Amino acid sequence: MRVRRGLLRLPRRSLIAALFFFSLSSSLLYFVYVAPGIVNTYLFMMQAQGILIRDNMRTIGAQVYEQVVRSAYAKRNSSLNDSDYPLDLNHSETFLQTTTFLPEDFTYFANHTCPERLPSMKGPIDINMSEIGMDAIHELFSKDPTIKLGGHWTPSDCVPRWKVAILVPFRNRHEHLPVLLRHLIPMLQRQRLRFAFYVVEQVGTQPFNRAMLFNVGFQEAMKDLDWDCLIFHDVDHIPESDRNYYGCGQMPRHFATKLDKYMYLLPYTEFFGGVSGLTVEQFRKINGFPNAFWGWGGEDDDLWNRVQNAGYSVSRPEGDAGKYKSIPHHHRGEVQFLGRWVQFIYSNSYKYPLYFAFPDVPERTTPLISLPNHSPRSCSDSCSVVSIFILIEL
Repeated sequence: MRVRRGLLRLPRRSLIAALFFFSLSSSLLYFVYVAPGIVNTYLFMMQAQGILIRDNMRTIGAQVYEQVVRSAYAKRNSSLNDSDYPLDLNHSETFLQTTTFLPEDFTYFANHTCPERLPSMKGPIDINMSEIGMDAIHELFSKDPTIKLGGHWTPSDCVPRWKVAILVPFRNRHEHLPVLLRHLIPMLQRQRLRFAFYVVEQVGTQPFNRAMLFNVGFQEAMKDLDWDCLIFHDVDHIPESDRNYYGCGQMPRHFATKLDKYMYLLPYTEFFGGVSGLTVEQFRKINGFPNAFWGWGGEDDDLWNRVQNAGYSVSRPEGDAGKYKSIPHHHRGEVQFLGRWVQFIYSNSYKYPLYFAFPDVPERTTPLISLPNHSPRSCSDSCSVVSIFILIEL
């Protein structure tokens, strides 16, 4: 009788345990779905901790090895001293050549191209993360007569090397945009770039589609000016160094390589998020961003695939120039895009990925999803002192 009762109890306990683990796993999956930003941040932080521990262990191991070698060599040759120590063990694998910037007395010429390493680019930026309203930003920069309607600015003492359109996807980040503009506008002026901001705001109730907003911003920006460099900029990323030059190059550029919330470490080699830049030619060649990524996450990794498939490599700033501070925000209300893995498969399978940004790209091999229609804009109703707002309902 006791044995029978024991057998009855065992399945009941197992059932309770199974229900507990099922409930726990379901809760975790739901949390990943509704709060992907928090989950990814913690995962990247754990990964960064592992990288730091690994690097520290390597450093300690190298130091111990050096001390052992020094002690052994000293015993063999008592006359050896540190000044003529024959083994070069004091080297660093991460040593970077110091970039030379022009001296303070550098002379500008209005008919010469602006250099990339200007004396006005001092390095670390004094970051002020306190909230500020757009009215205060308008008042601050309206005093600068060189800033034209819509935030267009061009240097007067040299010919800008790049005409840069900064595209900012936007929804419900009204406290973040003024902080970004407060830091980024003076930085770009010190870099002597011709620039304008295009804030592409998604309205309506559809899940956020960051990638499609970038594509729309590109099409609208090219109506204003023949831009040659495109910067795709998250509204909550604040650069910490003005030596992170916002021009383009022969290869696509990833600017935000060291984010504070990831302990200033690159989360993974293929990470291409936050702030990236491509020339117009490069952007057309890779077919722009994918339009299929509704919800939070995935489009940056797909963009990396597009860049690689087009035969490009990705360049990144040296040293600490790629440091950024992130304004706290956890993508609340922005669901995770669970179909992104399917899109990655297609991105790796086709010469041109599954979804296109432009209808005029040759060698189309798959169906085209067109961009949404959006209302025409004019500076009288959509341009401010510091930026151009583009409203779009997807």
